[in-house]
Amino acid sequence: MEKKQKVSRAVIHRIPRYYRYVSTLRANGVQRISSRSLAESMGLTASQIRQDFNCFGGFGQQGYGYNVEKLYEGLGEILGINRQRKAILVGAGNLGKALIKNFDFKASGFDLVCAFDANEKVIGTELGGVKICDAENLYTYVNENKPDIAVLTVPYSVASEIARNLVEHGIKGLWNFTGGDLHLEGKLVPVENVHFSDSVMILGYAVDTSDIEVVDE
Repeated sequence: MEKKQKVSRAVIHRIPRYYRYVSTLRANGVQRISSRSLAESMGLTASQIRQDFNCFGGFGQQGYGYNVEKLYEGLGEILGINRQRKAILVGAGNLGKALIKNFDFKASGFDLVCAFDANEKVIGTELGGVKICDAENLYTYVNENKPDIAVLTVPYSVASEIARNLVEHGIKGLWNFTGGDLHLEGKLVPVENVHFSDSVMILGYAVDTSDIEVVDE
């Protein structure tokens, strides 16, 4: 399966959704599914699904549809689920602790190896099997252990400086929960800015405009 050079961001954002749905099919013992059935279940079109999968070489067989196990493995390969990249978390406050305790990093392809904070009350403790270390040692740790991504749950006022320093020390990607967008011009490092407020405001829009049809692009 050969990945093409250019894939739109919209397609990339749909791949995890496909993976979640196919994971459920697999868990329920479904062995194969057609693009039409998959589309109807997910609220998409069959042509959209075929176009998306063709960006990565395609997974289907004409007259057969998709083998669920092979589709599950192929989508997992695209997302790097089996590579178990190393992640660190910076900012073990309420949100950071909630992520450590409740988010399944391993199921998403990451091994959360360490967390960092400046609060002396939490330094040296463990949460969910993850040790919380002194933020003073953050960059030394990154240099020595070479984690792949950093999860940022620090105040936005300090996020930009921390993010740039992390990238300078070798971090390859940032998952940003700081409440504002991070722009690392010239760094060529992917940043996923997470905004809970965006999601709930979109829900508010949908509630108030239920007569307007929203379509997936």
